[in-house]
Amino acid sequence: MKRLVFTVTNDLSFDQRMERICTSLSENGYEVELIGRKLKNSMEPEDKPYAQKRLKCVFNKGKWFYAEFNIRLFFFLLFKRFDIICCVDLDTLLAGFLIKKLRSKTLFYDAHELFTELPELEGRKRTKKIWQSIEKMILPSLKHGYTVNEDIAGILNKKYSIDLHVIRNMPIYHEFNNSDRDRKYILYQGAINMGRGLEQIIMAMHHIDHNLLIVGTGYLTSSITTMINKQGLSGKVTIATAMRPDHLREITKNAVIGVNILENLGLSYYHSLSNKFFDYLHAGVPSISSNFPEYARINEKYEVTILLNNLEEDTIVTAINKLLNDSSYYNLLHENCLLASKELNWQKEELKLLKQYSEIE
Repeated sequence: MKRLVFTVTNDLSFDQRMERICTSLSENGYEVELIGRKLKNSMEPEDKPYAQKRLKCVFNKGKWFYAEFNIRLFFFLLFKRFDIICCVDLDTLLAGFLIKKLRSKTLFYDAHELFTELPELEGRKRTKKIWQSIEKMILPSLKHGYTVNEDIAGILNKKYSIDLHVIRNMPIYHEFNNSDRDRKYILYQGAINMGRGLEQIIMAMHHIDHNLLIVGTGYLTSSITTMINKQGLSGKVTIATAMRPDHLREITKNAVIGVNILENLGLSYYHSLSNKFFDYLHAGVPSISSNFPEYARINEKYEVTILLNNLEEDTIVTAINKLLNDSSYYNLLHENCLLASKELNWQKEELKLLKQYSEIE
């Protein structure tokens, strides 16, 4: 039985992609351990079919956190029994790469985003250059890996002459039951960070006769809460803390519309394909999305979302009110979501994942 180790910098509680990947491999004959970090407010990990380990750091943000985490991860892996390591994103790759070299282990890379093009790195030339140097040093030597969509695979494959495959962030398919749905709110799920369109959707709520539920956490939680109060929308817009995936799925089922909008703050956002897009789709929830390539590609085939060319207030209001007031159009997108979920699901992506690891001798 091959032993697999996966590394992330989050605290494991809300990472749906890694939960699916680790569970699929565990249920197909691999011994799997997922390594993340422990925060002060981290929940106790739930029982899973794979092992979980969280490293505790002194620093929890910025360059000192990334340096400390990779040092701790390196020494943890130095004495760990495993056959294959999969580093998730650039922020855990350096430690994994050094261990691969030192212990002659097989290294996989799972790119969740174009890390060096994140908005948080804009205007921080020195920090961005460090991450670009790590990427440039390691990626050309990669023999195994995958990423979340065709755009990112194409960019990294061309840039570094490698062969990343595509394994998308899709939920497990379940037969849809409409009888117990209570469409209560417009829903945004995900990080409360810059560029997520939260300020725009909140301002739009002045002109929308419905409630907005925001589920998530992030470094802008406090300022977004202040904005809601200043706009007099505290009775109309609610923020709920991040939830475990099983609870979040129940919340999503009762949404009337899903919000999946991003500002075009760089290539990482522009070429994104988010979890929430597929979560809404599987719950039969029509959504509004930024008109970026990956969403446009899927919508051209299935028509499950309204694509927005900009995030101006009037544009958002018009799109949401169309879904709220045009029942025929809403039902069309709802039915399209359910049809698309039969094709766009984890059961199909899982086959590609298992093939990747089965090819390692």
